[in-house]
Amino acid sequence: MKSVCIFCGSKNGIRKEYAERSREIAELLVRNNIAMIYGGATNGIMGIVADTMMQNGGTVIGVIPTIIAERELAHKNISTQHIVESMSERKTKMIELADAFITLPGGVGTMDELFEVLAFTHLGVNEKLAGILNVSGYYDSLLKYIDHAVAEEFVPLRVRSQIVVDEHPESLLRKMKLI
Repeated sequence: MKSVCIFCGSKNGIRKEYAERSREIAELLVRNNIAMIYGGATNGIMGIVADTMMQNGGTVIGVIPTIIAERELAHKNISTQHIVESMSERKTKMIELADAFITLPGGVGTMDELFEVLAFTHLGVNEKLAGILNVSGYYDSLLKYIDHAVAEEFVPLRVRSQIVVDEHPESLLRKMKLI
């Protein structure tokens, strides 16, 4: 079974499209027998993708730090829940478990996770694809920044080439050769 790590927000955001596209990608993962690894919580986009996966018979693996689990935010109705000591351990475990990564709308924690994967790609530690679901242009500015960093020769082109972008879940998964 393939596995995809989903990086996403602990909030829903203001656009209904964020939740809609998150449900769509979860349904596609289930239909294509792809397990999801994610941050292990119940709130925001994280809860939406986990709940949608589980409601449709998918496999969901959560990785959550103790400090968040203690706030009663750990999802109790998923396939497997790993409780780790720190945010750093969380990222390490998610990266280890995943065959690829997809970033949905989210905040600074989501960016931290994405940039750790990209930094590992830069260092040659990771060659796994990083997809970005650019719902309603949410990541346009981020992509412009990354392209600027490449043009200014702070980021190698091979790192940018590992980032696959699309605004539609199905075409993103196809571009990443996951379906």
